Formats: sequence, C-alpha cells, structure tokens
Amino acid sequence: MAETTAPTKIIDLPSDQNSSGRTLGKEEISLLSEAIGGGMLFSPKGTFVKQLEADFAKALGVGHAYACTSGTAAVHVAIAAVDPEPGDEIITTSITDMGALTPILYQSAIPVFADVDPLTCNVTAETIEARLSPKTKAIIVTHLFGSPCDMTPIMDLADSKGIPVIEDAAQAFGAEYQGQKIGTIGAIGCFSFQQGKHITTGEGGLVVSSDPDLARRVFLHINKAWGYGDQNPDHYFMALNYRMSELQGAVAAAQLPKLEGVVQNRVETAARLTEMLSGLPGIETPPVADGDRHTFWKYCPRVDSDVVRGGSPALGAALKEFGIMSAPRYIQKPAFQCQIFREQNTFGSSRWPFTLARPEAVDYDPGHFPGTFSGLEGILVLPWNEKYTDEHVEYIGNALIESVRKLSE
Repeated sequence: MAETTAPTKIIDLPSDQNSSGRTLGKEEISLLSEAIGGGMLFSPKGTFVKQLEADFAKALGVGHAYACTSGTAAVHVAIAAVDPEPGDEIITTSITDMGALTPILYQSAIPVFADVDPLTCNVTAETIEARLSPKTKAIIVTHLFGSPCDMTPIMDLADSKGIPVIEDAAQAFGAEYQGQKIGTIGAIGCFSFQQGKHITTGEGGLVVSSDPDLARRVFLHINKAWGYGDQNPDHYFMALNYRMSELQGAVAAAQLPKLEGVVQNRVETAARLTEMLSGLPGIETPPVADGDRHTFWKYCPRVDSDVVRGGSPALGAALKEFGIMSAPRYIQKPAFQCQIFREQNTFGSSRWPFTLARPEAVDYDPGHFPGTFSGLEGILVLPWNEKYTDEHVEYIGNALIESVRKLSE
C-alpha cells in the first residue's frame, strides 16, 4: 500500500465556487470597467465578444468561433446547425448533464443513448456503432472530466457513414487527443464558461467549427436567425436569442490568456496525486492514454468495492472527516433514467418528439448499458482547480490513503 502520513488537522482547500479556486482578478475587473465605461453592452455592436471569438478561434486553429449564453446553448445551436428532421436520431452518452440532452428534444430529434467505457465513462466507437440506425443524424461525444474520447475510431466510423460529430468539450478546455485539440476534431465543438469550468463567466458558452456552412448556421441560431452583416438581412428561420453580453465577453477575454496556466497547473497537480496513489489497493487512478492530454475538470479515481468496504460512497463519507467534499457516482443514475425520459415529459401532454421514435431508440433496459452502471458504481469525483498547490495535493492524497486503509481493514 502507498505510504501515508495521516493528516493531523483539516486544511481549507481552494474551491472553484469562490475566489479561492479561481483566477478572477484585476484583469477581469479592468475589462469589465472598460465595457461599462463604454456603455455598449450589446455584443453585435460591441468589441469584447468579437475579440473573444477571434482569439478563441486562433488559439484552437479553427475557422470560426461564436460565443453564446451557456454550454447548453452551445450544444443547442450545434444541433440546430446540423438541422435534424423531426424524429431524426442523435447519438449521445448515458453519462452527461441534462443541458446536453434537452437541446436534442427541442430540435424535435430523439436522443439515443450509447453505453460508455467503464474506466473513462466516455463513449467509444463500439458503443456508438451499436446504436447507429438509418435515422442517425449526428453523434455527440462528451469528453467527460477533461478526458479525451478515443477519437480516431469514432471519426472513422462517423466518416464512413457521413454522420457529423459534435464534440461536447465543456469539461475539456485545453485537452488533446494524439496532439489534436479537443473541440476541433469533429464538425463542431462546444464549450462552457459555467462557474466550475476551466474558464468562467458564471454562465456562458462558445461554439467552434471550420466548416463555413455549419458555422454560418451556428451564428444565425445564436442571433434569432437574423443575418447581421448581410446585404438584405431577414429572420431566415426559427431560432432563439443566445447572444453573449459584452460583460460576459469582457470577463472571458481576460480569462482566455490565463487558460494555459490553468490547464498546466491542473495537469501537474493531478499527476502528483496519481503518483501518490500509485499501487494503492482498491484505487484505480484516472487513465491517460499516451499522446493524450487530460485536463482534469475533476480528478476521478475508481474505487473497487471488493477491496474498499462500502465502495465510493463509503470513501466519500470518510473524506468528509478531512473536510474534502466529493461526489460518489458523479450522477446518481444514468441520464435515461431521469423522469423526462422515463415519462417522456416534453411539450404539454404531447410527448413530442418521442411519438416519432423507434421503440429500439427509447429502449432503456439496463442490460444495454453495462459500462454505464459499472462506471457510475465505481467512480469518485474529487474537486480540482487551478489553485491547488503541492500542500493541497499531499493533504488530499494522505487523506485518501488513510481512508482507504481504514476501509480495507
């Protein structure tokens, strides 16, 4: 078992829920003051959101980037950009936030859940292929916790079928797959600036694409389908207002230059914890494939309940004694077991668009999702942020080792 020096006193860990775990500071205040002083907070006529979009596109090496109000909005406009017909199917993951699922329903498409690899909790080419049908319009891959999906076989599969891939990179700023930047591999990439993400504006999102036609539709869907800059603009189709304000744009513009430092700190501190936990019976540290860059939105080891009595819930409870909050299982049930899907609660009593679904598309038998249930059973989600130091990592590591030791006796 890994060596431990049991913590003798509780220390306060930096938190991404307040300034202790965030990089917010004078740079953001300065740009906010500039935005307010200028008096133009409407982004189509302002400068900060446009600058953010240009800088983000340059940083990722993509042709287009457009900011919006949230990560949910980012996913929504990406789905709208591929323009599904009512009843078309969009394959997604069984372990994700509801904000990445309801946009599918709002576009009258059917979410079809793929199983996941139990070690990474990410979809794979194999789990996606098992859910393909002639009605598949798009595939959404979620790089959970900052861990890249295995994209080469996924893209080979999607390209062979002519199906666009949307990357949900909300938790994966700065992540890389075999040297390729996450968010740039599929047809469209989606990011979130919510409070706990690598960049935060409280709420906010951003969509990237190098496909000019898809990018055009993304832009229009953010702007009520109004053709800003067109010779004869009009509202071309049904779309919402998902514009980011100049206030959010100013904060994000100040956050973006800090991103690489944020990511690097998370990567380095996570590597130190992994080293501390190496060889600890009952604990499997987060896998990182050679050539990939996992950017650790959270640090998520797996807990073997055959070794650690009570599994991840018991370990999470033990860590509370050290003042370390965690989330055993991440989510308590797969997305498809939520009431919206169980009872098909959508628009009034219509059940639309589920009324258009193939029975196989909405078959949520647990037997179809062994990786999902295994993954959720074993995972322990530990908080992680860019303000962690060696002292914080040592404290967390020693608390984990001591707690595992007690639960393994």
